[in-house]
Amino acid sequence: MKSLVVVFIGLGLMLPIMNTVEAEVHPANLPAPPLDPSQISRPEGKPVLFIIGDSTVHNSSGEFKGWGDVVWQYFDTNRIEIQNHAKGGRSSRTYRTQGSWSNVLASARKGDFVIMQFGHNDAGPLDDTNRARGTLPGLGDETKEIYNPITRQKEVVHTYGWYIRQYIREAREAGMIPIVCSPVPRVPRRPVELSNIETNQYAFWAHSVAKEENACFVDLYNIVMHKWVGLTPEQIKQAYFTTNDNTHTTFAGADLNARAFVEGLRELKGCPLAKFLKEVTE
Repeated sequence: MKSLVVVFIGLGLMLPIMNTVEAEVHPANLPAPPLDPSQISRPEGKPVLFIIGDSTVHNSSGEFKGWGDVVWQYFDTNRIEIQNHAKGGRSSRTYRTQGSWSNVLASARKGDFVIMQFGHNDAGPLDDTNRARGTLPGLGDETKEIYNPITRQKEVVHTYGWYIRQYIREAREAGMIPIVCSPVPRVPRRPVELSNIETNQYAFWAHSVAKEENACFVDLYNIVMHKWVGLTPEQIKQAYFTTNDNTHTTFAGADLNARAFVEGLRELKGCPLAKFLKEVTE
């Protein structure tokens, strides 16, 4: 709290004129300062695989682990550098608006790759005072102008599909090859059977945009759900998720998701990232 005080000399009076309270904003929700390209360190002679997304992709807090933190072990890191730039709490919108994506673009070079997985945080409110990270549902060009209470500026919010489309196009403009992933599933609400696998709208939208843009697509959501066939929600949570919630994985869950990505990547036709995977040994 800040007070404006006027002092009347001679009378010895100090009269508070006005009290103002400034809303506190967590630094993690503010745009990051841009990186200086001259200060960026990258390996010489081999491409970089950038990974972007939310806390299901990168998480190093306690028992939490994201699949992007462990997927490196399935790649030949003598031939490709793995950099996990995913950030907890981000949506496809705020990963851009808070500066993380521009920093990836600043360090990208022709021949690099980028894996993207968003969706878990996109269903949140558009303009709440906590995160302001939601996106409009769908694939189209619909927009909504809001006042963002965190940045204290007006902002035009787009659809989830629009944001994914921009990542794909801008990655290509920077010389990168984009790989789109559907979001990994949360703990399901009912036992998983082949006849009743729960659908996910963001998985559908991610697939649709990747298909429209002719981008590589790994359907993490459905690959993982099929690995859970025959298990109950209780069994899945105990085996793969933290005790805190039904979204964040332990190392076992992160590794399952990473192996699901590798499986999906191997099945893709014509995706050059696959050639950097380690050879399968029996």
